[in-house]
Amino acid sequence: MKIALAALLLQAATAQTAPPIDAQAVDALVEASEFSGDIRIADAQGGGWGWVGTLPQPARGGEDGATWRWASVTKQVVAVLVMQEVVAGRVELDRPIAAYLPGFRSANAATVTVRQLLQHRSGLPNPDDSPVGTGGFPSYYQPGYAGSRDPLAGYCAGPVKGAPGGDWSYNNCDYSVLGALLEAVTGTPWAALVEQRIARPLKIDFLAAYPGERYTRIGMIEGKPEPAIDLASYGAAAGLYGSVDALARFDLALMDGTLLPKDALAVLWKGDPALGYMALGQWAFEAPLKGCDKPVRIIERRGGVGGVEVRNFILPEIGRAVIAFSDRAPFDFGEVWQGTGFSHDLLSAAACGKRIRE
Repeated sequence: MKIALAALLLQAATAQTAPPIDAQAVDALVEASEFSGDIRIADAQGGGWGWVGTLPQPARGGEDGATWRWASVTKQVVAVLVMQEVVAGRVELDRPIAAYLPGFRSANAATVTVRQLLQHRSGLPNPDDSPVGTGGFPSYYQPGYAGSRDPLAGYCAGPVKGAPGGDWSYNNCDYSVLGALLEAVTGTPWAALVEQRIARPLKIDFLAAYPGERYTRIGMIEGKPEPAIDLASYGAAAGLYGSVDALARFDLALMDGTLLPKDALAVLWKGDPALGYMALGQWAFEAPLKGCDKPVRIIERRGGVGGVEVRNFILPEIGRAVIAFSDRAPFDFGEVWQGTGFSHDLLSAAACGKRIRE
């Protein structure tokens, strides 16, 4: 079935230093790739560009549009909350997690630091490795899971995969434990902190954690309906939902200093070349884009739950956010640093303006 597409060019008074958005190039990219989902390009000074083309399904979100699973963009949000605690002096990045969570039963509790959890260098087990359930999906994330999801005493406290501090290894347990850390030091559940510190100050109506909103976008996996997923099982690792415009507001608030002061943001966005430019809860690197005169600084956070995938790009030097949600998995976003592919071409159109067109 052919998907009905709708494109919207938002009139904007953008920053004088920001290049124009090549909307024609984005339109051509979307059509050529048969992209299905939601795209936003947002400017710090207001306005931007938007496109929506999704399968019809129940959706809410008011004026913000469809409500999506934020998947592992949740980790980016949780990392900001942790850095707010660092700024407040209640958390130290290089202190062992056991100092804040004495009840954490992991063999690595006394040695793994907050920074290592943020960078996926904890050595903790990964729920992705739990026994296969319905539809080939890890059973940890499905209804009826028989084990414990308690971040301090359940699966995440089980047999470790290695010692902390080595190469980074993607792991949802890291952020489940960080969610518990936030509650321990603030006395408030991590999801409530998202509401208090992000959604409410930024006037975002549709941003919260599962379970909560029933009508968020679903996805297809290789053309088939996704298996049953307990979205609340992802917790602080991937359990947020919200609109694409809500995510744009979050990105812009990071850039303008609303959520973190500059020195804390510099720590959050310091990519480590030895770790594939992993920063704290996101990747931070420079990459050449087609049509730009010099490499562009990029903050990237990616995610996926079931048939929904997301890419969240922040371009701090020009004050622009570029966001794409797809409801068809796997979608070939490509890698920006490879100089080709959907993400690279989308960012080129967003950051290099009309200069991309030959």
